[in-house]
Amino acid sequence: MSTTTYTVNGMTCGHCELSVKEEISEISGVTDVTADHTTGAVTVTGEGFSDDQVAAAVVEAGYELA
Repeated sequence: MSTTTYTVNGMTCGHCELSVKEEISEISGVTDVTADHTTGAVTVTGEGFSDDQVAAAVVEAGYELA
């Protein structure tokens, strides 16, 4: 099990957090996602996911990794 924190640009509210969390949660192997729009931090916990998968999920939600 690993935990990685990413910085996401463009999140400005709770709805933004929810969108990002929902997309990342769909990645196989992800067990937990937390997001904080005030800092842009998104923490992902799980096994077998890649940075590229997280980046693609963030883009799908309408944002981008810093």
